[in-house]
Amino acid sequence: MSPANASALDAFSDALWLEDGLSKNTLQSYRRDLEQLAAFLKKTPLEKAREEDLFGFLASRKGRTSSAARMLSSLKRFYGWCLRERRIKADPTVKLDPPKRAPRFPKSLSEADVQALLAAPQAGTPLGLRDRAMLEVIYASGLRVSELVGLKLFEVNLEAGVVRILGKGSKERLVPLGEEAVDWVRNYLQTARNGILKKKSSDFLFVTGRGKGMTRQAFWHIVRRYGARAVPGKALSPHVLRHAFATHLINHGADLRVVQMLLGHSDISTTQIYTHVARERLKQLHAKHHPRG
Repeated sequence: MSPANASALDAFSDALWLEDGLSKNTLQSYRRDLEQLAAFLKKTPLEKAREEDLFGFLASRKGRTSSAARMLSSLKRFYGWCLRERRIKADPTVKLDPPKRAPRFPKSLSEADVQALLAAPQAGTPLGLRDRAMLEVIYASGLRVSELVGLKLFEVNLEAGVVRILGKGSKERLVPLGEEAVDWVRNYLQTARNGILKKKSSDFLFVTGRGKGMTRQAFWHIVRRYGARAVPGKALSPHVLRHAFATHLINHGADLRVVQMLLGHSDISTTQIYTHVARERLKQLHAKHHPRG
C-alpha cells in the first residue's frame, strides 16, 4: 500500500476511535475493507477514486449480500469522513445503494432446549460448575459472548442481582441476572473458582486453570460440546443463546424497548427483528385456541 493511502487510513482509524470509541476489531474490519479497495485501485489513491471506480470494485466482489452491505458501509464511512475533512470535494458513494437483503430471522431455541442445555454440565465438578454458571448467565442476561468472558469480579453485584456491562461503543448498561443465575454464580465463586485457579489470581469472573479469563473461542467450544449432547442436531453458539434470551422475553410479553436496552442495541431497528418472533407466537396461539384457527 502506498504511503499516502496508509496515512489516510491511519487518520481515518484515529478519527473513528476518538469520535465513536469503536473497538479494535471494528477498526480492523474497516481497514481491511479499505485495503481491498486500495488493492483494486492499484496506483490510484483512495482519495482520488471516482464513482465508477467504486461501482467496478463492488461489482468485482463475489460473496454474501451481508458482506457486500458491510463493505459499502465501510466505503460510505470513509468517504463521508474524507468529505468532512475536506480531503475530497464530492462524495463518490452518494449513488451507491446497499444490496437488498432477504429478511434474516435469528435462529433460536425452545425453552425446553435451553433447559436441556443448562442441565448438561456436570455441576459436581469445578469446571462443570463454572460452565453451568456461564450458561446460566448468558441465557439470563443476553450478553454478547465478548461481554460474558470479559466480566470482571467488580462488575458483578450478586446482592443487587445485576452485572455492569461496557458494551459496543463504550456504552455502559446494567443487566439483571435473575435469582437462578445469581445462585449458580454464587455457588461457583464459593466452591469452584479458587480450585480452578490453584492459588493463581485473576480479576476475571470466569477463569481457566491457567489463571486467565475464558476466551470467546473456548466458550464457543463449550457451548457446542454441551449442545451436541443436550440438543443433538442443532448447531449451537453463544449467539444463539443471546437470541433465545430475547425470543423468550418477547414470547412472555416483554416490551421491545426493554429488550433493546437489555441487549445493548443502540438502534431499535436492530431489535425489531424480534417482532417477527412475536407475530409467529401470536399466530400459533391463535391457531391453537381460536375456534376457527
